[in-house]
Amino acid sequence: MRAVPPGVAEQPSGPGSLGAALVESVRRTGASAGVLYLRDDTARALDLAVLCGLPDEVAWPWHRVPLATATPVSVAVREERLVWVGSQEEMARAYPRVAVSLPYRCALAAAPLSGRTRCWGGLVLLWPASHPERATRRETGHIVAEARGIAHRLDRSPEPPHLPEQPLRVPLAPSSPYGSRAGAAAADFAERLPEGALALDLEGRITFVNGVAADLLGRSASRLLGTRPWQSLPWLDQPVVEDHYRTAVISREPVEFTSPHPPDRPLCFQLFPDASGISVRITPVSEEPPPGQPPAPAPPRLPRVVSAASSTAHTGRLYQLLHLASALTETVAVNDVVELIAGQVLPAFGADGLVLSAADAGRLKITGWHGYDRETLERLDGLPLGTQLTPAGQVLSTGVPAFFGSTEEMAEEFPRAPLLSGKRAWAFLPLLISGRPVGCCILSYDRPHAFTADERAVLTSLAGLIAQALDRARLYDDVHGLALGLQEALLPRGLPAVPGLTLAARYLPASHGMDIGGDFYDVIRLDDTTVAAVIGDVQGHNIAAAALMGQVRTAIHATAEASPDQVMAHTNRVLLDLGTELLVSALYARIDLARGSAQLASAGHPPPLLHRPGEPGAVVGLDPGPLLGIDHGSDYPVNHLDLPPGSTLVLYTDGLVEVPGTEPDQTTGDLAGHLHRHHGEDAENLVDRLIRRAWPTGRHTDDTALLLLRTRSRGR
Repeated sequence: MRAVPPGVAEQPSGPGSLGAALVESVRRTGASAGVLYLRDDTARALDLAVLCGLPDEVAWPWHRVPLATATPVSVAVREERLVWVGSQEEMARAYPRVAVSLPYRCALAAAPLSGRTRCWGGLVLLWPASHPERATRRETGHIVAEARGIAHRLDRSPEPPHLPEQPLRVPLAPSSPYGSRAGAAAADFAERLPEGALALDLEGRITFVNGVAADLLGRSASRLLGTRPWQSLPWLDQPVVEDHYRTAVISREPVEFTSPHPPDRPLCFQLFPDASGISVRITPVSEEPPPGQPPAPAPPRLPRVVSAASSTAHTGRLYQLLHLASALTETVAVNDVVELIAGQVLPAFGADGLVLSAADAGRLKITGWHGYDRETLERLDGLPLGTQLTPAGQVLSTGVPAFFGSTEEMAEEFPRAPLLSGKRAWAFLPLLISGRPVGCCILSYDRPHAFTADERAVLTSLAGLIAQALDRARLYDDVHGLALGLQEALLPRGLPAVPGLTLAARYLPASHGMDIGGDFYDVIRLDDTTVAAVIGDVQGHNIAAAALMGQVRTAIHATAEASPDQVMAHTNRVLLDLGTELLVSALYARIDLARGSAQLASAGHPPPLLHRPGEPGAVVGLDPGPLLGIDHGSDYPVNHLDLPPGSTLVLYTDGLVEVPGTEPDQTTGDLAGHLHRHHGEDAENLVDRLIRRAWPTGRHTDDTALLLLRTRSRGR
């Protein structure tokens, strides 16, 4: 079987080759479906590249997956490990956002595509609901091996993988071994059956219907073929009907339901799925036999029996809205909202452009965009809230979204608007909270687009969710900006120039949350050959911690000329006199560049890293004293250290080494080895390298301060 259509490039990393590799992985692991994700150019998200065994609409909410989100594939890639989810209940516990838009019984595995030098993306495999909840060690080994095989294929490619505009869908089931005569015989056999027979492909389209089924459904076979039943038969246009089909496709379990056929003839539908599609058996329910004729035998009952209820919205759109709603609740900053809309809302609705504007001082200020050039954005930025140039003013004043399927429709009401951007269709969504305008979200298309009723309904509902997310994100950005501004004001504006010493420092706020921390560092030049370096961490993440951090720095500066133990003891007394309940860890180093030595005193702080020429990197063994702020009589032993020219000393706070799932001692030991391997690099690059080593994804969970000092000959 050819897994990809003719004409698709077969390079080692081309979509055709990856499609064939995905199909083989699905078969060898016994899975029922598979999805292949590749990292985008920014390495901050995963893009869906290839899928098999699943309907396209099921995968649409997951067309683009940011690495920072909590999904099986993002966790697998971010942490470079296999993720196994054995049941829907486990999915709801561990990944509630995924469970909302994928509420079907199945087992799922996600594995990273770990190559020689990078992780290319992720492999997702699904199994039917009949699969045991726990995977065997042998099975997980096979899954990891398949992911590595695909990664090695990407490693060998002379060019990076090229993502197609749309994900490549490859068939999973082989073509039928029957010839045309056997196929005709099978069709004749189905026509002779006394009950309805229908076949659906994995996308839900009707591929075969016998005469009895056509009669029961009330439509000719020619009008049914190629359509989806819930679209071509109004009385089946119910969310639960489409949901039954999805359940059968994903769980691979037989499904049964009844639905009333107008005016009063209920029909029983039995769905039997496999890798190529679904066979459907249709029989009347409770039909009385003619007088004198025995009743026809009832079809065997399947375990699942559900009665359909009427509705007008499609299940796919409902799950799509639930997925996007749950995703919007996880956004924090305005940039998160923009990335979510551009990465997930635009693909879900086939849009090409986005303009997200926030109401600010009576004008619409553009806060995010996608698919527009700078010149166009300059024309659209800063329009009055009541503008008549575009429909934005009208939708904000009325609160009613506006949809324009073509430039002609737009020009009838707003003649100049089509000339502003070159787009061909638009959806203007007002962002309102309790009647207050928050902004406007514009989705645009490069070609005419007919907005269906369910698209309009979902986009209208989505506008309210975007409004709340945008308003919350703007508040976060404002407060977070003030907090970071305060923190930066309390930290040194720059490092002093010291002959014979190279300095580099970083302060990184936690990746989540808007509170500020108490991590700090400082370098104090005492004379031409002596310098003091200090790093510390005030307990807590709030204004009180930041204020106390400023007082600690002042106390240290006041006695910086003293020995390290006296500096720590004085600062400890200052904290106790302040009466604060917060504790502080600190490390003070007095470095004598002329003698090539250092004296260190620690108040419960993590030990520094050290590399000396010709020696391996090491964690410095210190005799620490207690945390600052505990007892007036605390002693802080002085530790002596040789620092010949070319030595590198790294001071840091615990946010660098307290990585979830890893012991701090293990992390510090790894960083010491990393320092040894890269000690010759530029100091600024080395600081960044150490941070990336500890937190490769950049999603550090605590504030982190890091100070690097490298001694050199004074003439250099």
